[in-house]
Amino acid sequence: MIVVDTNVFCIDLLFTRDAHYNTNRKFLALLRTRGGGATTLVNLLELAGILSFNLNEAQLAGMLSRFSSEYKVAILPRYDSGSASIDVAVRAVLDKIVRKCSFGDALVLALAEKLAPGGSTLVSWDARHFKGKTSLDVLTPAEALAKWGK
Repeated sequence: MIVVDTNVFCIDLLFTRDAHYNTNRKFLALLRTRGGGATTLVNLLELAGILSFNLNEAQLAGMLSRFSSEYKVAILPRYDSGSASIDVAVRAVLDKIVRKCSFGDALVLALAEKLAPGGSTLVSWDARHFKGKTSLDVLTPAEALAKWGK
């Protein structure tokens, strides 16, 4: 399973002039052709918070309702009408924090490790924040494209 970090979606939705934008788009296209991926509920909520400064309530609700199908990503755990919960052990989050992870990154890693099957890959433009701190393989979108042949 490929788990995608918030910054990949932020570049696609907000930062179209970013130096990584074209590579980011190619990665998202590859993800769709590979059958999709996943992101955590923490990532979705983080993205919603970022977008809330640019979208009104109806626009934000619409984006959230279309997000999974537009990006072909599952939400871990499944997001439906706000009834999902983020259930990770405090110890799992603290284990990441003591390895020099921010709280948000630690929460994403703990949730992804709990819900993604073994052998999963986390794709983030901030791969250096995660490498060596998780059992997940960690790649940037550019590294993912190189590894998977596109």
